[in-house]
Amino acid sequence: MSLVLDPVAQDLLFREARTANTFTDEPVTEEQVQAIYDLVKFGPTAFNQSPLRVVLVRSDEARERLVGHMAEGNQAKTASAPLVAILAADNEFHEELPSLLPHFPQAKDMFFSERPVREQAAGLNAALQAAYFIVGVRAAGLAAGPMTGYDAAGIQKEFLDDDHAPLMVVNIGKPGDDAWFPRSPRLSYEDVVTTV
Repeated sequence: MSLVLDPVAQDLLFREARTANTFTDEPVTEEQVQAIYDLVKFGPTAFNQSPLRVVLVRSDEARERLVGHMAEGNQAKTASAPLVAILAADNEFHEELPSLLPHFPQAKDMFFSERPVREQAAGLNAALQAAYFIVGVRAAGLAAGPMTGYDAAGIQKEFLDDDHAPLMVVNIGKPGDDAWFPRSPRLSYEDVVTTV
C-alpha cells in the first residue's frame, strides 16, 4: 500500500529530515514562525489540551543567557542559529480547557485538578506537539536542530516559571555548511512492530 502524501513531501518532512548543526545567517521571520504554528496547532492532543508553549529567543542578550545553560557541545550552534525556540510544557494548561474543549468543559476539574496528573499529561502532550513543531519547521523549508543537552533548571529559572517545564531547545534556520552528521541507522519494521 502506498502513502497518500506526495513523495516529495514525504522526503521533505521525513526521509531528508536531519538535525541541523550549522545554519546560514538568513533570518527566520515572525511570519514564518506564525505560519508554522498556524499549521501545527491542528495536530491532535488528548482532550485538545494543547500544553506546548514556545519562547522565541531573538535578542543577543537573551541568546547569551541561553547559551550559558546549554551543554558545551550545543553552545556554538545555539549561538549562531538565526532563531532559537525553547519548547516548554504548560503545567497549568487545564485553565484553557473550557475554551479548547467547549463540549466538555468539566474535564478541567474532573481529570486535571491535581498537579501531578497535569504534569504527566502536559509533558506527554507537549512532547507530541513539539514533534509536530519540528515537522512544521521542515514544512516551512527550514532545518531544525532539537536539543535536550542543557541545564533544565537554569533555563526554567531564566526564561520560564514554575508552571512551565522545558522540553527541548530547537535551533531553526536554513542549513549551513556541513550541517549534517552522517545518517544513523534506523530500526526495521520487524524490530519495532509486534502483532498480537
